[in-house]
Amino acid sequence: MPTALITGATAGIGHEFARQLADRGDDLILVARDAARLETVAAELRSSYSIEVEVLSADLTDLEQLGLVEQRLADRDRPVDLVVNNAGFGLKNAFLDNPIDVEQAQQDVLVRAVLRLTHAALGGMVERGRGGVINVSSVAAFLPRGTYSAAKAWVNSFSAWAHAEYADRGVTVMALCPGFVKTEFHERLGVDRDSSAPKVLWLEPDRLVRDALADFDKGRPMSIPSKRYKAIVTTTRVVPRSALQRLQGLGRK
Repeated sequence: MPTALITGATAGIGHEFARQLADRGDDLILVARDAARLETVAAELRSSYSIEVEVLSADLTDLEQLGLVEQRLADRDRPVDLVVNNAGFGLKNAFLDNPIDVEQAQQDVLVRAVLRLTHAALGGMVERGRGGVINVSSVAAFLPRGTYSAAKAWVNSFSAWAHAEYADRGVTVMALCPGFVKTEFHERLGVDRDSSAPKVLWLEPDRLVRDALADFDKGRPMSIPSKRYKAIVTTTRVVPRSALQRLQGLGRK
C-alpha cells in the first residue's frame, strides 16, 4: 500500500490532500505544528478510510524539528511514495512593515523546508525507480507580489528542474499553482474573503486537489487549476510588470 507524507495536513489544501489520498487507499504521514489537531485529524481518517496514519508534530521553521521529518523521509525501511510539500503561510503587511525574523520564518517554510524535504525523499525514490513530490506553489509565483511570490517562483523553478532531472528515473515532481482557495489561509492573514478578491476567483479545495492529483498521475510538471487561472497565468507573460505590480494588494485587504 502506498504511503504519502503531507505537510500542513490539518487544514485547507493539505487536509484535502490527506482525505483524497486516504480515499485512494494510501497510508498517511501527517505533519503539522499542532499535535492535538494532528491526532484528531488522524483519528478521523483512520476511522473513515481504514488506513494507517502516522503523525509527526514539527515546526518547519525549526531545523531540529525539520530534521525529524527529513529522517522519516530518508528511512529506506519505511519508504514514502509521495511527498506533498504544502505547509506555508502568507504575510499581510508590506515587506518593510514586517520584522525580518517573520520574513525569514516564511522563507524557511516556503523554500528551505521544500528544498530539504524534497532532497530527503528523492534519494530513496530514485533508488526504487518510483515516487513523486507535489510542491504546493501559487499563481502568485507569476506576479510581482513581494517575498511570498519570490519564494513561490523559486518553488516553480526548482520543481520544473527536478522533474526534468528525475522523470526518466521514475520520479514525478510537480508544482501545484492554486490561486485563491476557500481555506483558513486568508483567515489567518486577517483578510476578509468576500472583499479581498472577486468571488469568481475563489476555488473549492476538493476540486483543486482532485484536478491536481489527476495532473500528477499524468506525469505533468505543473498543475494550474481552472481555465480562469490558466488564462491569468498566460496573461502575466504579456502584461508589463509595472501593470502587474498594481495588483499586489489583491487578496490582502
